[in-house]
Amino acid sequence: MFTPIRSLGLHGVLGYEVSAECDLAGGLPAFEIVGLPDAAVKEARDRVRAAVKNCGCTFPVSRITVNLAPAGQRKAGTVYDLPILTGILAASGQIPAPDPDAAFVGELSLSGALRPVTGMLPMALAARRAGIRTLYVPANSAPEATLAGDLTVYPVETVAQLLRHLSGREAIHPAPPWAPDGPPPPAPDFTEVKGQEAVKRALEIAAAGGHNVLMAGPPGSGKSMLSRRLPSILPDMTRQEALDATQIHSVLGLTTKDTPLLLQRPFRSPHHTISPMGMAGGGSNPRPGEISLAHNGVLFLDELPEFRSDVLEVLRQPLEDGAVTISRAAGSVTYPARFMLVCAMNPCKCGWYGHPSGRCRCTEHEVERYQARLSGPLLDRIDLFVEVPALEYEELSSRSAGESSAVIKARVDAARSVQLARFGHGGPDCNAHMGQQELRAFCALDTACNQVLRGAFARMGLTARSYDRILRLARTIADLDNSRDIQVPHLAEALQYRESAYLR
Repeated sequence: MFTPIRSLGLHGVLGYEVSAECDLAGGLPAFEIVGLPDAAVKEARDRVRAAVKNCGCTFPVSRITVNLAPAGQRKAGTVYDLPILTGILAASGQIPAPDPDAAFVGELSLSGALRPVTGMLPMALAARRAGIRTLYVPANSAPEATLAGDLTVYPVETVAQLLRHLSGREAIHPAPPWAPDGPPPPAPDFTEVKGQEAVKRALEIAAAGGHNVLMAGPPGSGKSMLSRRLPSILPDMTRQEALDATQIHSVLGLTTKDTPLLLQRPFRSPHHTISPMGMAGGGSNPRPGEISLAHNGVLFLDELPEFRSDVLEVLRQPLEDGAVTISRAAGSVTYPARFMLVCAMNPCKCGWYGHPSGRCRCTEHEVERYQARLSGPLLDRIDLFVEVPALEYEELSSRSAGESSAVIKARVDAARSVQLARFGHGGPDCNAHMGQQELRAFCALDTACNQVLRGAFARMGLTARSYDRILRLARTIADLDNSRDIQVPHLAEALQYRESAYLR
């Protein structure tokens, strides 16, 4: 007897529909799974056989063939255990055939209990697109599946419970749509930062326009402390942004039943020993890297020159395109990677180059060699170069609190709302992502601004890319000033962030 069971699979961070076609035929007993299964899928034969017996059913003694269609797409993981078991029991007449608009996803233990699976959210979203209305998933994965909306999600604890439900003996109650119990935990606040008002201003501009930042200064000046407080002034994620970011974390198993949805923008801070594959993603079965985990959030690289050059160079294309494509012999996968790059570095190996105390022990050649680890094309993709000077004793001993993140965030939100109204639905979400069409329309310069920029272009040796980035940055500064047009002070402030006494 032949029975098809609808299920779901993953390709990158996108789900797609899979049909588990189960056929029972005469002949010598055998159990074959076809359709380009990987080792984990093939091992489902043993898990399914044990689970069927331990839930009180009879494993059919016949020739069993399970085809996972589409057969040309490689199948990976343990999500097909439950649909294979359901199809075998339905084909052998032990349970009624499920509704055609129902799909099954889940990993089985040998006892018949269901274990949670990774990538539940993208698979649930794919189920909704495919017209599936009912989804049977492990109980611990149910909260994440409900985030897709327009689905009836049944949380299944054991195979025996599922069989009673399908037979009409004991119904499983659908899982309620997940909602957070309360506000997310508070992020570190800018009010804890002493001094550094100029750096706070630069970070406010970066947050308002989504710009990339490089901070340079001696050790202990507060570069890491300031960077870790940047998410507290970024605009709240929209529902779609939260779903897009959560899908990537879900594929890597970084979500839980208590927090299946990201409530705050991601902040990723990989160590400088990371490999290019860890940064961009990859592997024989490509997985997302740090730049994708930072999607819609912040990627913070501390001690930037200590990163290997090949690791830093993989950032160049994603910074322009907002996505990274990983190609392997089995095919290509594209992961989203739209993030704010925030970097921190010392001006030299010992860290004290340019400090008034004269503590630097590095020679001129050593300073040049240290800074030369950063390539020109990478630095050209940075919008703001910010100097973070060492704090004076009076600033450190002051008891007055700095401006809070809530106050700064209010100004950032106001600037972002201006940008959203300017670009409209379907346009860029912030100034940093403006294309050439938006630059021509919204970054026009008057005669005075053109004269300022013309002189700076030759003096500073600007490139076409840095020219565009200066215009985007000036547009953000004008938005914070609630100015309709870019004025000379806005352009002058944007130009000052292209120079740094710590970088040659």
